[in-house]
Amino acid sequence: MASKSAAVRPVITLRSTAGTGFTYTTAKNRRNTPDRLELIKFDPVVRKRVPFRETR
Repeated sequence: MASKSAAVRPVITLRSTAGTGFTYTTAKNRRNTPDRLELIKFDPVVRKRVPFRETR
């Protein structure tokens, strides 16, 4: 059962677009969001809210 849920909700890495190398990890639902995810989150290196994009 675990392998089926892992295929639907893979763990992804969100990398900062500010170029600092800071990352967040999260899981996303591939059925609802098949494209790459982009969220605005806080980057503590530059101390600002910047877009984070999904990397593979």
